[in-house]
Formats: sequence, structure tokens, C-alpha cells
Amino acid sequence: MNRLVSRTVTRSLFNNQSSLVSNRSYSTEVSQHEIDNEPRFLECFKTFFDKAAGLTNLKPGVINNMKECNVALRVEFPIKNEHGDVDIIAGYRAQHSHHRLPCKGGIRYSNEVDLQEVMALASLMTYKCAVVDVPFGGAKGGVRIDPKKYTVAQREKITRAYTLLLCQKNFIGPGVDVPAPDMGTGEQEMAWIRDTYQAFNTNDVDSMACVTGKPISSGGIRGRTEATGLGVFYGIREFLSYEEVLQKTGLTPGIKGKKIIIQGFGNVGYWAGKFFEQAGAKIIAVAEHNGAVYNPDGLNVDALNKYKLQHGTFIDFPGATNIVDSHKALEIPCDILIPAALEKQIHIGNCHNIQAKIIGEAANGPMTPRADEYLINRGHVIIPDLLLNAGGVTVSYFEWLKNLSHVRFGRLNKKWEESSKKLLLEFVESTVNKKLGDAERNLIIHGADEIDIVRSGLDDTMTNACAETRKTAIEKNTDYRTAALYNAIMKIKAVYESSGNLFS
Repeated sequence: MNRLVSRTVTRSLFNNQSSLVSNRSYSTEVSQHEIDNEPRFLECFKTFFDKAAGLTNLKPGVINNMKECNVALRVEFPIKNEHGDVDIIAGYRAQHSHHRLPCKGGIRYSNEVDLQEVMALASLMTYKCAVVDVPFGGAKGGVRIDPKKYTVAQREKITRAYTLLLCQKNFIGPGVDVPAPDMGTGEQEMAWIRDTYQAFNTNDVDSMACVTGKPISSGGIRGRTEATGLGVFYGIREFLSYEEVLQKTGLTPGIKGKKIIIQGFGNVGYWAGKFFEQAGAKIIAVAEHNGAVYNPDGLNVDALNKYKLQHGTFIDFPGATNIVDSHKALEIPCDILIPAALEKQIHIGNCHNIQAKIIGEAANGPMTPRADEYLINRGHVIIPDLLLNAGGVTVSYFEWLKNLSHVRFGRLNKKWEESSKKLLLEFVESTVNKKLGDAERNLIIHGADEIDIVRSGLDDTMTNACAETRKTAIEKNTDYRTAALYNAIMKIKAVYESSGNLFS
């Protein structure tokens, strides 16, 4: 299918306006000037924060202290590029809150990184950690590069130089500030960070806990790679069991049969799609920056990922319709839309065309305040980023605990658990005079491995956080984002209050 034809074909995908957004009572015409002048990411977060803070009885000074970023660092360092010239690289690290230590937040490599972005992300991290009861303050870092334009050796030099500056400024350490992967970084960069930190902290027995998201061989934890995507799955699964959500959307309980669109097919989008597919959902469209594909009968997630790795794009994926303007994929009618790419992807210019019944924010800050207000008023259910994509920091917390305890989860109790289950099973078999087959026996007596413990802990964390958010939303008669932020603010208030800080 050629791209010109594809563009014509996809127009028909958006003609089926769902009842959720029909009968519009006012104009949806928005100028490009209005779109361009929507607030920046940091101001978007502050707007959401102010709405939630307005439900509290906290004094304005206390609220402002909780909102503003405590400290931010900007560094520059030289790196020789492949042409022999010297590039000056800018790096950033922001620590939003020290109410609990260490601070926690990822490091992203992107040309879009700047100080306001890392401050916004650090702010969001503080409240994300509080929502899921992870005892960290929020932080975020970034290096302003396009990682695809640098070789592996050059990326290693950049990572080590950045880490060295963080060490010199006391912006990294197991009890100070613990980075993790983010957009443009992964296990390899975290391994370089750990190695660099350890080289300058040779007497720190807990030095491995200076960073999370590491390879297993470097002190990582099983289940970290897919943690954010799995957390998205757990969170949406919980909301699909809430009676008020089902009544508002007209959906049936459970994941099976739901039509899902995913924007962004990196680590988070891929794993979220994989878990939803395994649970019986249909991934009907997937979008990336250079195109999207659509199939109402569902796309195979692994086949799509393999195709993308081979061709660098989704365009012309067999059996799917091309959508050259990938942002149009957000407007296709579906049950669940999962923005898992960049911030501000749903804004005043396109929110009127969103037809998803549930929007699950797997990315950080994918929606502007005006779009959020419009969609809530039109009856859409929005599951906010600070709740839904907290799976990554939750399992990072588990990895940090593992590094501090110096023992793999499950190592001390797995065999004892299996022996206990075996004795109980033998007693039951003798009582009923029936023997189970080997496969059934092994399934029953299997002791928990590290991956089992990690996923169980993540499931429990997300389930509890969703239930707390739901409870507050009902009690305060507000939306889920405001409810989640309100809960986080009150938890942080309790920390300050118990320490005699700000409230004495």
C-alpha cells in the first residue's frame, strides 16, 4: 500500500464518532497560536498541583514549599565526536523534595532536555512516589543529546563524564539521589553509572545501590525491565473493576476484548501492549513519531516490534492500514487509549477528537490541563500518570532494597516454602487417597522466585494505590488525577508534620 493511498484510507477511521463525544455544544475550532501557547510542562504540573492543593487546608506557604523544586544542577562538559571535533554537552539533575531520602528519578537522553523539563519531571516523581508509598523524594536528570547520533563508546564517555560531575556535586549516592533509566537510556547506561560511582566510592559497601535499572549481572533485579508497562496493565485492570468507571464508560468488567490504542512503542508501550494482549485485549493501533498502523482485528505485538526493529518504522506492516500522521491514531474510536510517549501529546488542539472511553497515562505529563478539563467534562475516564506509570519506580525501590540487603529475593526462603507445600500436599493426597501428576505437583509446590516476588509486590502496590485514589475521588467528588495528587500531598504533609518541619 503506498503512502498516498494510506492517507486517504485512514480518513474513514475517524468518521465513527462515539456517543461519548457527540452533540458538541460549542465550537472546537482552535488556532495554532492557542496550541503553541499552552503552558510548558512544568506549568502544567503546577496547575494540576494547585487544583489538588485547593482541596486541602494547608497554608499557602506550605503549599508553595511542596510545589517548588528544592535544588537543580546544570553542568557542561566536552566530548570529542566522530569527526574529531569537540561537542559541549549539557547535563541536568533536579531534586524536587528532600522530605525523604534518597531522591529518586530517571535520567533521559534527548535533544529536548532542558532545566524546566527535568524540574517538572522531578516534581512529578515526588508525588508519584508518595502515591504508591515508595519512601523517596522526587528527582530527575537528563543529558541534551540525541543518543542515536553517538557510538556506544561515545555514549559511555558521556555517561561517565556526567556521572563524575554528579559525584563531585553530591547529586548521586545510595542515600542521596538514586537515578534510573528513562527515555533514551537503559541497562547499559545504568551499569556505566554504577561502575563510575564505585570507582570514586571504593569504601562504600552499599555503592551498588547508587542507581537502579541495572543489568542482573550488575546488581539489577528481575522484573525491572517490564515494570512500568506491567504497572500500567495492573492499574487499568483495577479501574475496569470499579462500578462507577463501568457505568460512565459503558464497558464490561475485565481486560478481555477491549480495544486498545498505544502511542509510543518504547519499553513502556511495548510491555504494556504485550501484557494486554496476553490478557485477551486487542491492540488495534500503535503509533510512533514516524507513523502508525491500524487493524480493527488487532495487531500482534511481538511481530510489530520485530518489524519496527528491522525497518525502523511501522509503515507497511503486513495486514495493517498505514497512518502517516501518527497523531491521528489518537483519534480512532477505542475503549482504552494509552499515551506512552512524550509530554503534552493530548492538548487543546486535538482533545475534541479523542474518542477513547478510558485514557491511561503511561507517559509522564501526556496531557495539558485544558485538555484534561475538557475530557473530564465530556465523561472520559483519565487514569493519571503519577499513579499509572509508577510501576517503574516501585520496582526500582525493590532493586534498591535488594542492593542494600545484599541478597536476592527468594534466596533464603524458596526451598523452605517448597518443602512446606510438599508436606501439605502429601497430607492432602493421603487424606483423599489420590495422587496428582508431576506437572500439577510442581505447579502447586513451586516456591517464589525473585520475579514472582517482584510482580506480587508490584501488583499489591498498584492495587492499593488505585483503591486509595478511587476512595478519595468519591469522597472529594473529584477526578482521579486530583484525588491521587491530594493523597500524595497529605502523605508528604504527614512526613513534615511528624518531623516538626513547617508545621511546628
